[in-house]
Amino acid sequence: MTQPQVIWFTGLSGAGKTTLALALQEALLKLQHKTFLIDGDILRKNMGHDLGFSKEDRSTNVRRATRLANEKIKEGYIVIVSLISPSLEDRALAKSVIGLSQFKEVYVNTPLSVCEARDPKGLYQKARLGLISNMTGINSLYEPPLKPDLLIDTSKDELKTSIDQIMHFIYLN
Repeated sequence: MTQPQVIWFTGLSGAGKTTLALALQEALLKLQHKTFLIDGDILRKNMGHDLGFSKEDRSTNVRRATRLANEKIKEGYIVIVSLISPSLEDRALAKSVIGLSQFKEVYVNTPLSVCEARDPKGLYQKARLGLISNMTGINSLYEPPLKPDLLIDTSKDELKTSIDQIMHFIYLN
């Protein structure tokens, strides 16, 4: 059994964070691990309806996810977080709260062009048309991790390959 920890997926909208998170959760559940998923869209719907997409609101959302993740690892869960979390500072805070040994940052480094082509929510198109502001990667800054624990590019690797790589990483670290 692997120890309680947080697997924190960060990357642009459409990069594949949620797809990876759900597949990872499924793989871990098959091995009888207790898992808890924190998805950015669900978090905003249930605990972030008061937030917009300003830098401050995004930081608040990351802090909320961090607090929830920290509580769940104390309960023995492997917590999977799927959250754009665009700020280096916010992710560093999450890592310091959760602890270096329990926080694993996975950078889903899928190129912006691929994310835009996928555009599952139509957000990039709306941002390009000027209909929404603060779109990460377009008119709001995304600060890539400087030293992520793991780098995944969903435009190059099949889902199974990526999950195998993440599982291998979890069990070795």
